[in-house]
Amino acid sequence: MLSRRSKKTEDGTEGCGELRARALRLLGRREHTRREVTEKLNPHAQNVADIETVLDELTEEGLLSDARTAQAILNSRIGRQGPLKIRQALQKHGVPNDLLAQTIQAARVGELQAARAVWGKKFNERPSNAEEQARQGRYLQNRGFSPAIIRQVLKSDAESDD
Repeated sequence: MLSRRSKKTEDGTEGCGELRARALRLLGRREHTRREVTEKLNPHAQNVADIETVLDELTEEGLLSDARTAQAILNSRIGRQGPLKIRQALQKHGVPNDLLAQTIQAARVGELQAARAVWGKKFNERPSNAEEQARQGRYLQNRGFSPAIIRQVLKSDAESDD
């Protein structure tokens, strides 16, 4: 079995070449934001400048992209979750605020159709009483849909709005 031992300096940290290799291994698994890669490389670096140098190089080469990461997160969740839940995931991954706003705007385009699809997959009929309506509303709310969209989905004549 091959060992992935890295060459460390006397103080136990890695040089730029090893940091780059580690960053490429991370990016080979899935898309990461700049903040995520920084956090994961930080324990292995001599200083922050080494990390910034490596990340700048990877960004210039097109290997590290916050926009691509945001789009990947959006694509993986768009049919199953609403914009609020997607926003939470983007924030957790460290997507910058300007890019976050653009991505959420794209998620809102088909929010009503996505909410109806999520609702239809779980429930076969409209709520018959207030308790059932609250239960179905909580279900959609937990998946990140806005209250206005939830009301539209749950109102009895929603299918005539198509």
